[in-house]
Order: sequence, then C-alpha cells, then structure tokens
Amino acid sequence: MQLTLKSINEDKKAFAKASVKLPSYDVASLAKKTLAQPVWIHMGSGNIFYAFIAAIAQKLINAGDMHTGIMALELHSDEHLNKIVLPHDHLRLNVTLMPDTSVELEVLGSVTQNLLINGQKKEDEEILRNAVRSPSLQLISYTITEKGYALKDIHGNFLKDVEEDFLNGPAHPHTAAAWTCALLWERFKANAAPLALVSMDNCSHNGDKLKEAVLQTAAQWLKQGFVTPEFLAYLEDEKKVSFPWTMIDKITPRPDPAVASKLAALGLLGMDPVKTSRGTFLAPFVNAEKPQYLVIEDKFPNGHPPLEKTGVLFTTGEKVDLCERMKVTTCLNPLHTALAVYGCILGYTRIYQETDDPELMALIKKLGYDEGLPVVEDPKILDPRKFIDEVINVRLPNRCLPDSPQRIATDTSLKIPVRFGQTVKSYMARSLPLSDLTALPLTIAGYLRYLMAVDDDGKIFELSDDPRNDELKKIMQGIEFGKPQSVGDKLHPILANAELFGADLYAAGIGHKIEKLFQEEIAGPKAVRNTLKKYL
Repeated sequence: MQLTLKSINEDKKAFAKASVKLPSYDVASLAKKTLAQPVWIHMGSGNIFYAFIAAIAQKLINAGDMHTGIMALELHSDEHLNKIVLPHDHLRLNVTLMPDTSVELEVLGSVTQNLLINGQKKEDEEILRNAVRSPSLQLISYTITEKGYALKDIHGNFLKDVEEDFLNGPAHPHTAAAWTCALLWERFKANAAPLALVSMDNCSHNGDKLKEAVLQTAAQWLKQGFVTPEFLAYLEDEKKVSFPWTMIDKITPRPDPAVASKLAALGLLGMDPVKTSRGTFLAPFVNAEKPQYLVIEDKFPNGHPPLEKTGVLFTTGEKVDLCERMKVTTCLNPLHTALAVYGCILGYTRIYQETDDPELMALIKKLGYDEGLPVVEDPKILDPRKFIDEVINVRLPNRCLPDSPQRIATDTSLKIPVRFGQTVKSYMARSLPLSDLTALPLTIAGYLRYLMAVDDDGKIFELSDDPRNDELKKIMQGIEFGKPQSVGDKLHPILANAELFGADLYAAGIGHKIEKLFQEEIAGPKAVRNTLKKYL
C-alpha cells in the first residue's frame, strides 16, 4: 500500500485490513469543485493544520456538509511540496495517538491543492489570485506561528523581507502579511466581497495580531500609491473583512519514527520522516493526541462551513479570550512548563514519563488545582476543572505521545510572563497572599535552576533554544552548583524584572521565597529532588 490516489482506489481491501479509514468521497472530483468554487484557503500547512483543521474539514466532507476542500498555501520552501505533497497526491495520513498506545488511522483528502507562493511557481500564484476573487470564498485561515505576524525585529525596525514587501507592493509579496494584503486587494478590485481572516495560531488575541500586520502593510502601500484609501476602508469595515479571535489546543509533536515503523508493519510504504534544509521534520503522516479544542469568535461576514458540527465552538470575543487565558495561564501551559524545566533537570526525555513521578505530579496538581483555579475566570463554555482533569489524567500520561520536556522548554523566557505572570497579577489584583503559594514559586525556582544547565546529578546538559538564554546566564554568572552562598543578590535583576515575569516578584511578595528555594535546589546532587519532596 502507498499513500497515493491510485493506491487508495485500487487497494481498498488492504487499507481496510490495516484499519485505515479512507475518504468516502471522490478526491479528484472534490479538487475540481474546489477550484471552481473555492470556500476555504489556508496559509501554513504544518502538523496542527493537518491533524486538526484538515481532519475536521474531512469529517464535514464525508458527511456531505461541505462540498469543497481546502486550498493550502506553501509560503516559503518547495521542500514540503516536492518531498511530501506531490509524491502522495496531496493526501496525508492522520495518526491519532491514543492513551492505551493504540492508533486511529485516516487518509485525509480534504486538502485538494497545495500552492507554492514563494515566487517560483507563477501558475500557482495565478490560481490563488483567481480563487480569492470568487464571491464563494468564506475564509482564509492561518497556522503560521506567532512569529509569522511579526513585521519588526526586537529593536522595533521593520524586517528586511517586510521592507521589500512595502516597496514591491501587491504584485510581488513575500511575507504572510503582504500576501494576505495582496489577496484582499485582488478581492476588493474584483467585487469587494466580504471575507473572514481567521488566525488559528496559539497566541492571545491572534486576530488582532493578523489585523495589525495587514493594516500596517496596507498603510505602507497606500503611501507608495499601490492601493487606494477605499481599500483601507474596506479592510477596516468588519462587515466586509473580519479578524476573529480563536483559541486552539491540540498537541501535535513532530512525526515520530516509531509511528513510521508501526505503519510499515501494517504494509504502508514510504512513510519515513525526512529532515528539511531548515532542520525541521516532514512526513506523509501527522501524529497527534485525540483531545482538541477550537473556540472561534463568531464574526464571519460571508458565512462559514458548519464547523460547529465537528465540535468547534462559536462564541463572543470575550469568551474566546477567557478560554485562552484559562488554558494558557492555568489549566495546561503552566503545567507543561513546570514539567519541561524539571524534566530537563531530572533527566526525563518524554513528558509522559514524568506523570509516573510522584513529586512532579504533586507539583502540577498543586499548580493547577490549588493555586491556579482560585483565580481563573470561568469562560462557561469550557469547564476549567474538567479541562485540568483531562490534561492531568488523559493528555499528559499518553504514552503514545512522543513529546519531550526539551521541546516544551523551548522559548520558556517568552512564555513565563503569560503562563505565570498572569497568575501573579491576578493574586495581587484580588489582594490574595502570594506568600501562601508553593507550586508557582517552586516552578520559577526550577526555571532558574534549569538555566544553570546542570542536572540533579551535577552533570551538564544542553539548554533548549531561547533568545534570552545568554542574557540570563550572564546575570547568573558566579552562581555555583553546590554553593548556595554563591547566589548572593545575583537573582535580584531577574526576579525584579516585570517584563520577564509580568510583575516585580519582590513587590509581589515571593521574590525572596524563590531565592530560598533556588538556593536549596543548587545545594548539591539530588538537591532538586529533595527540595521537591520537602515542599510537596
């Protein structure tokens, strides 16, 4: 068996024997319908797109509730297209990793076109521009990561590609913002039909980030004479162009070679992951957990596919915000970060392994239930306690999920202000004593201990990528493993940094407590384990 149109048509019995679910529709016919009357374009065809977005589209198409597929855009390299997409006729195998180590397998045919828009294939770009002119188009969605919306560097200067986009105008865009703006310009000129621009990236107020990037680009083009003032008015009219907020949640690790081996044993050939020139991993399959959440602000001026039939929740912007804050500041992300930093220190290589560790489980339960829930604002459409229950009892212990503390620890310094700073600020706003907290200061102390890049046995390990690693390590220079007295006041510039933690932790009343915990954790071998046992 191979993941091709020919194989899924001619080898149906073999796929059935391997318990692989196939599309119930004709994939080639769907592709033609999509070109003729496009409804959905997506930018950023990564793992979460296929494992979540393409999968729910497939569900709708199978049920007869959606009659066209998704046109996916390749913004940068042609590697994904040439190595994965084209050899497999635009099909993708969705592998759902169950907690009992079994898998659910489904061939996805809902992505009918993958268009390369990096300047190398003008025919693809013309197909895209034609599609966006169609009044039938209801939405363009995005999973391009938070960095994909950034127009400026850390110094506040426009990025080189962005400046080129400003000068080149709608004819030759490169970045996601410029391409979006160029497509909207095409639509405006054709018919000014309404459209929703839906960021599904995992960042707060994601719709605003997309809107800001598009409007900044349009304003620059107006200065250059590429577009008209009426076009800007079109972009700013929510009855014409909307930028709804969303909250998305699904763990989709990079393709696991162990999954590829399991697929080979079932008779599926050619499924091995490949490494790209950028160091990322691609595969004809995606692997992900089963739980998933997508909450969307109900702002679609041209309508939308009936995503609510697949469990997607449509609600107000306020409730999307509350769901996002619930997840990111209380019920999932802080727990993930705690397991990440301590997992690296204690030598774990998989998140699920940590759920067998009594101290680490005590830490995240206290962090979520005892210290987080008292200050979380209930969004009503999702129950915070039930959400944590699922995270702790189902999602994190999933032994089939190849996720590592090392991956989760990436960019921790950028995550801390939201994942922990918000809780600190909530306690301060409600005049609740932060000095009573244990798990939160332990986690922050654990993060500082992690920055020493020395495990609990005193052995050196490699820190995960983080733009602030060098800066923070420099501040901590002189602190020595096995010498608590070497700490002195060296942590003060870090713990007092409101940008890093969302508040001055000394002013919040927990700075000195964190210092003390950190000193205990660097006392020598097994000091981290002993500290966790002592306080939990």
